[in-house]
Amino acid sequence: MTHEPKPRPLVSLRNLCVDLGGLPILRGVTAEIARGSITALIGLNGSGKTTLLRALVNEYPHRGVIQFHCGHDHSQPYPEHVGYVPQRLTLDARLPITVRDFLALTLSRWPLFFGISKKVKQKSQAILDRVGVAHCLNTPVEMLSGGELQRVLLGLALEPQPELLLLDEPATGIDFKDQKKFYELIASLNRDTGVTVLLVSHDLNMVQTYAHDVLCLRGGSIQCQGPPNEILTPINMSLVFGAELHMFPHRFGT
Repeated sequence: MTHEPKPRPLVSLRNLCVDLGGLPILRGVTAEIARGSITALIGLNGSGKTTLLRALVNEYPHRGVIQFHCGHDHSQPYPEHVGYVPQRLTLDARLPITVRDFLALTLSRWPLFFGISKKVKQKSQAILDRVGVAHCLNTPVEMLSGGELQRVLLGLALEPQPELLLLDEPATGIDFKDQKKFYELIASLNRDTGVTVLLVSHDLNMVQTYAHDVLCLRGGSIQCQGPPNEILTPINMSLVFGAELHMFPHRFGT
């Protein structure tokens, strides 16, 4: 019987600890994020999932080791590019700007009142094409649906092409019937580009369908890690969520 070699890690965590406001949030997290995989981070609210993502992008001070194995020789200390879609949009979505303006704020060196260059307009169009919302270019940000807004943010996170893509509950605000399409987009990006994805999700059916690996956090510590078919068992889920948990398959709309 032959076994496929285990993918080399893109990120290694060793005894990672984060304290916020004098309280321990992450407690000695040790894990590996496999290169080219989709890894789902699951656990109760307050278990440290978002904190772990923000520690990876140096938004929170930490103790312990975060080691990236990047570049062609897998020895770079940091990934060449990290894409990060936070749980909430920091820009007030009620601002009277279009998606074109919103993208230009990130892509251009100049204030909007100087106008938007042809190069930035072309890049904005390409970003939206890539994530399937080209029709939203001139739409006011406040008029976007939840799914459209998440696709715009995902498109920005993919510019330039990242080695590591961090997604914090990416289906938040997306209509139930559109969630499957959004996760299929993430899966296709993973397949087509090889980008390593680490995402937070409460949807265990999505995790079971699309993730290659699962990290379970409880009380700031890793409870278990492994492929979905080994991890998403009644015993493990009761350990992670503190009660017996049943999974029922979704019936997504067409």
